[in-house]
Amino acid sequence: MSPDPKAFPQAARDALKDPLLRPALGRLKTHFGAGRAAAVQRYGDFESLREAGKAIRDHAVTHLDDLLVTFEASVNARGGTVHWARDASEARRAILTILQDAGAGTVTKGKSMVTEEIALNPFLEANGIVPVETDLGEYIIQLRKEPPSHIIAPAFHLSKEQVAQTFLAAHTGLDPKRSLEERNALVQEARAILRAQFETADAGITGANFLSAADGAAVIVTNEGNGDLTRLLPKTHIVVTGIEKVVRDMTDVAVLLRLLPRSATGQPISTYVSVMAGPRGTAETDGPENFHIVLVDNGRSSLIGTEAQDVLRCIRCSACINHCPIYGAVGGHAYGATYMGPIGAALNPGVMGVAEAAHHANASTFCGRCAEVCPVMIPLPKIMRHWRAVEYSSGLAPKAITRGLGLWAFAAKRPALYRFGTRVAARLLRLMASSGMVRALPVKNGWFAVRDFPAPHGKTFQQQWKARR
Repeated sequence: MSPDPKAFPQAARDALKDPLLRPALGRLKTHFGAGRAAAVQRYGDFESLREAGKAIRDHAVTHLDDLLVTFEASVNARGGTVHWARDASEARRAILTILQDAGAGTVTKGKSMVTEEIALNPFLEANGIVPVETDLGEYIIQLRKEPPSHIIAPAFHLSKEQVAQTFLAAHTGLDPKRSLEERNALVQEARAILRAQFETADAGITGANFLSAADGAAVIVTNEGNGDLTRLLPKTHIVVTGIEKVVRDMTDVAVLLRLLPRSATGQPISTYVSVMAGPRGTAETDGPENFHIVLVDNGRSSLIGTEAQDVLRCIRCSACINHCPIYGAVGGHAYGATYMGPIGAALNPGVMGVAEAAHHANASTFCGRCAEVCPVMIPLPKIMRHWRAVEYSSGLAPKAITRGLGLWAFAAKRPALYRFGTRVAARLLRLMASSGMVRALPVKNGWFAVRDFPAPHGKTFQQQWKARR
């Protein structure tokens, strides 16, 4: 596991050798992939729903400035406060100020990838505030001091035996001989531990799946109910989310709610859908006394008007991740970033910089499956190709690749030379083959490490086409 996106190649090689990671990643198809396929089939005309979702998110991205202004006015009208953060540092400072003003020493957290993105937990700990993750997956990896390996299933890389070992090591006040062989025992133990945290926390922090501009409301979906306990029990509630999550109104949110769980877990709807709008009213018996929303830019607005703008349509369902052969081979930690898989490959070079995250855009077979399953039709391979072009034009691509592409381009512009070269290559590869397969080449050690190449017939495509005519 590496926190450095530049170390992706070595981290990927290490992940391929991890015997514990193989069975975990094997569950992608049987859990998420099969679940989505069944949900799509049950829905019927899912393509029309995808078209509607794409239109909603397109409108949101192209009217982001107006929608955000409307959203802030709506939040203020309900008694809440909006805080604007241009980058991770401003977001962290804004959250810390809110917590210090509230006299908070402990804060419970619902699942939030944006707080992972801005590295909030270590910042709070350094300032004397104890964050407690309450999503079960996030709680497990917090105990293990690991980052999430998946957007909606942070501990997806772990077996229940590894989780049991983690609980035995962390929950030292419990009977060390208790049985944790069953998943239900693990869930019950975590629930009992977290219940005490919910009841004593000074503040709660959640993310948001969507923001309704007209209603000044944030919407979050969970399957564990921890989002409601995090937002309702403490006196202060803070929503931390990206600026791109805003849409026009709850009608738009309703459409996206049909897409999100079906694409993520195969559920028709998540167990809990929480609408969070303003502090507790005078006639209400529960809810926070103080309601804050921290809107984080952190490079998102810089993508508007670029060839990568469509990535802002993302609703963080993870469907692209669940169907990606690269993620399915190396998992999430190899990326060294909050967002992994195809969505990370399309987003990270834009918000982190191509020099930092160029490997992510290159970590793709371009099979196109990610775009086929994306609920809002983001052209992820097209955006990855854009970042590859930026890497090449910026002189950041490896010299071996730029020289190889230059050599290929030189030949491709000269048909006679190209035909001669391909004829020679086809014959050489046939001579190098064994039992019909090419098993190694001097300059492709990495490619041949896990696969062989069918031997050419000895003739080029053009030669075979000409012979058939």
